[in-house]
Amino acid sequence: MGFISKNITYKEATHSETAIDKGVDNNPNVVQIESMRNVAEKIFQPVREHFNKPMRINSFFRSKELNKAIGGSGSSQHCKGEAIDVKGLSGLTNKEIFDYIRENLEFDQLINEYDYKWIHFSLKLEGGNRSQVLEAYKNESGKTKYKSI
Repeated sequence: MGFISKNITYKEATHSETAIDKGVDNNPNVVQIESMRNVAEKIFQPVREHFNKPMRINSFFRSKELNKAIGGSGSSQHCKGEAIDVKGLSGLTNKEIFDYIRENLEFDQLINEYDYKWIHFSLKLEGGNRSQVLEAYKNESGKTKYKSI
């Protein structure tokens, strides 16, 4: 398949150890690939080029079956190819990534995951983006919760 964007290969965007271990198909359809290219080109690439430093993709596309297997949200934008979770590398902090996106780019959701452990960002293909800025945290019972910031 090649590349989703200049710095993201198809293999990197669809790779999942869980999918491999469980024999789950994690190949996107044509519309999902279009969504993947959209979020990669409009958010990932501008961040990558602004800082000129690599980012590790923790999670990009997830088939519904894979998302269920990892306990993901039933409404996860990863299943549509609209969301990417990243970590900074080579001295690029997750907070820098978060702040740059928040201040400079259009997005649907931007989430600081567990005190900048990683950054989640999404962008809808058809527009109607909410510009929602959230923080994920664990409550007393260990359940993930989100609050607006």
